[in-house]
Amino acid sequence: MKPSPNPPTGLRARKKAQVRRTIQEQALRLFLSKGYENTTVEEIAAAAGVSHMTFFRHFPTKEAVVETDDYDPMIIQLIERRPPDEDALTALHRALIQGLEAVYAGDKDALLVRTRLILTTPALRARVWENQYATERLFAEALAARQPEADALRIRVLSAAALAALNTALALWVDSQGAEDLPPLVDRAFRALRD
Repeated sequence: MKPSPNPPTGLRARKKAQVRRTIQEQALRLFLSKGYENTTVEEIAAAAGVSHMTFFRHFPTKEAVVETDDYDPMIIQLIERRPPDEDALTALHRALIQGLEAVYAGDKDALLVRTRLILTTPALRARVWENQYATERLFAEALAARQPEADALRIRVLSAAALAALNTALALWVDSQGAEDLPPLVDRAFRALRD
C-alpha cells in the first residue's frame, strides 16, 4: 500500500503510520492467499512482525484492517478547496475524481483487493451501511461548510447520490477484475446521475 496522501509529521507519527501500513499489507496478502474467513488476527500480526496487541492498537477488529483508510479526510480537504461558486454535485464529483486519481495511481491493486473483499465477504458487507452513512455525513458537512445557506436536505441527498454513483462505479470495476479504468467509470456514473 502506498503511504497516506497526507503523510503524518513527526517521527512517532510516521512510525505508527508505517506499522499500520505494514499490518494492512500483510492482511491483504493473507486474505488473498488464505481467504478472509480463514485468516486470523494472530496470523496477520505475525506476518507483520507485531504482537496481536499491537494489531488491536491500530485496528479494533479484523474487519477494520480492510475498511480503514485515509481517503475520507483527503476527499473532505479536496471538497473544501473547490471554488466556492461551484455547485455541490460538481464539487463532490471533481474532489472524488482528484482523490481517486491520487489513490488509483499508487494504490490501485490494494484498492481493488479491499473493495472486492468488502463486496464479497459477508462480515464486511454487513458493515457497509454504517461506513457509508459516516462518509455521507462527512461529505454533507464539507458541502454545507462551503455553502452555509444551502438547503440541508438537498445537500444530504446530493451526498448520498454521489456516494451511490461512486459505489456503483466501484462495483463495476470489481466485476471487471480491475480491467476497466476506475476514474472514467466514476465520471460515467456522475454523468448518469446528472442526466
